[in-house]
Amino acid sequence: MTSRTEEEKMAFYDRVMGMEVFDTHSHLVGETLGARSFWEIAHYFWLNREMQAGGYPAHAEELPEEERIDAFVAAYRATRSTLMNIAFTEIMRSLYGVTIRDAASVKAAIKAVEARQGDEGWAQKTADRIGAKRFVVNRPEHAEFRHMRYPAVLVPRIDGALGQWQKTIAASQDPAGLFEQAAGEIRHNLDAYKASGCPGIMTTLPAYAASANHRYTIGPDSGSDEILMELLHEVCAGAERNGLFVQLFLGVERSWCGEAVPSNDTQRILKLSALFDTYRCAFELVLAAELNNLDAVQAAWNFPNVSVGGMWWFNFRGSTYRDSMQYRLEALPASQSSIVVSDARNMEWCFGKIWIIKRLTAEFLWERLAAGWIDEETALHTAEEWLYRSAARRYGCETVPTP
Repeated sequence: MTSRTEEEKMAFYDRVMGMEVFDTHSHLVGETLGARSFWEIAHYFWLNREMQAGGYPAHAEELPEEERIDAFVAAYRATRSTLMNIAFTEIMRSLYGVTIRDAASVKAAIKAVEARQGDEGWAQKTADRIGAKRFVVNRPEHAEFRHMRYPAVLVPRIDGALGQWQKTIAASQDPAGLFEQAAGEIRHNLDAYKASGCPGIMTTLPAYAASANHRYTIGPDSGSDEILMELLHEVCAGAERNGLFVQLFLGVERSWCGEAVPSNDTQRILKLSALFDTYRCAFELVLAAELNNLDAVQAAWNFPNVSVGGMWWFNFRGSTYRDSMQYRLEALPASQSSIVVSDARNMEWCFGKIWIIKRLTAEFLWERLAAGWIDEETALHTAEEWLYRSAARRYGCETVPTP
């Protein structure tokens, strides 16, 4: 094992930080890609969660401006070690040249965001700063990115329709008939998605007691979870027929209380494994529960049509990223792993979260390289696949259209 110099380390970091990125899940809206105010950045959901834990009022937007700023500064100082605070700090420093220290610096940040509102090229410049080349959205009306080099990649979201079908069939006097109607609608929709050029579909899934390795005849005694599993079989069959991938977001539960919570269900992925085994469509697993990260890697190890996606919600932490990267590096070719899910609503937060992901990637791969487990060529190839190429291949964007 050869000792590595600090210069070699920084050169490696620079290579990774400069790589292209494919953001496989965002909430960007094509008409308003940049934040319209400082508070749109400061009140990003996940930062706001951490800030509220640090004493920030739940309804801070109702406070007079001076009180709101003072409350923000106090909570910002209280949460300086948290990951979203670190991302926010980098957004302000790199994009707006402001270091948050006190009320005066917050006011400077407010003015800086206001000052760039007329810059139509801001979103593209911000994306270029972090190497973000393509972004996925789930709503057709969000996909036409204004003043951007490329449109968004549209991956239609079907969980709303799935949930409604599930409830309607379970409450019906004719569940078998309504199920066939839903199955026909699924086939029609997936055919239409393929015809419009969509590479795949996305859905979240709640907890489910039923398992895909049992087939259920839908009738008056069918449970809601059994209906869900049969609907998933229809979805996967339609995806296979049309050459679409199925992106599954797993691990967030909303049925226990008024807040979404992570759920480490040890059989969550196991219950879906018959889908991976039965249908030849590609699957991408995006997890929000830490203890399911290894389950996702095991599924991708067992089934070549399964890939592991980015870290979602409660999984977006440095510790879970590092553990998941280790699982992936040891078990999977880099082409079966994509690691960028920004879940961002504006380009500023795409920048901040991708900056975090790239830094974690560079640190992890450098440690493996310096320890002698992989060589530099392998480390750089892995980073390229994880950050961009594996997703570009899966989403049909290896050759992007000429802007």
